[in-house]
Amino acid sequence: MKTLINPRFYFLVFFGLFFILSSNGQGQSSKYDLFNLCENNKFELFNRQMSLLSENEMKCIRFSKNSGDGIAWIKGVEFSNGIIELDIRGKDLLQESFVGVAFHGVNNETLDAIYFRPFNFQSTDPVRKIHAVQYISHPDFTWSILREKYNGKYEKAVTPAPNGNDWFHAKIVVQYPKVTVYVNGYSEPSLIIDKLNERKTGKIGLWVGNSSDGDFSNLQITNQ
Repeated sequence: MKTLINPRFYFLVFFGLFFILSSNGQGQSSKYDLFNLCENNKFELFNRQMSLLSENEMKCIRFSKNSGDGIAWIKGVEFSNGIIELDIRGKDLLQESFVGVAFHGVNNETLDAIYFRPFNFQSTDPVRKIHAVQYISHPDFTWSILREKYNGKYEKAVTPAPNGNDWFHAKIVVQYPKVTVYVNGYSEPSLIIDKLNERKTGKIGLWVGNSSDGDFSNLQITNQ
C-alpha cells in the first residue's frame, strides 16, 4: 500500500530549510536604551558623570566634562565581532570634543576605541580635516604615538563632512582584525584599519576624550 504524505509536511520542511538558510551568518541585533540604562545604573562609569537629556522627543545621555578620558562601560555586555551603531553629538569647539566608542576592553586602561573630533569635520585646514575620525589601542598605541609613527594611517577625514554641532550616525564594523567606520549612512567608509593587538573580545562602552563632554543615543549592537 502506498503511503500518502500530507502536503503540509512538504511546506513545513521547505519553510524550515528556508529559515535556516536565510538565518545563516546573520547576527543577533540588540537595541540599548541608553536613557533607561543610565536611569537604572547599568553603566560602569570611569572619570565621568552622566545626566539624562530629552529633546525633540529624543532621549539621550550626556557626559560631564573632566580632565582625562572618560568611559561608560555597559554592565554585563561583551562584544567580539559585529556591528556597533549609534548617534553621537559633539561640539565644533577646537580641542574640546572627542566622542566615540570603546570596545574589546579589559579595563579602563586597556581597550580599543573609535572616536571622532567634530571640531575637525568641516575644517578648512587640510591637516586638521584628516584628523576627524581616529582609532586607538590603549595602552600601547595612543593617538599621539600613532600620529608620530603612522601619520595618516589610523585617522582620516569624514566625507561628506557633518556639521560639528549636529547629531551624526556612526556605524563601526568589527571583523577581527579589521575595523571599518561609516558615518551618516554613506556607502564609502571613512576609516579602515587593522587592530593593533590580539584581543578579540571584551567590554564595550561609550568613550570621551580629555576634557570632553558628549551626547549619545540609539545604540544598537549586532553580534556576529
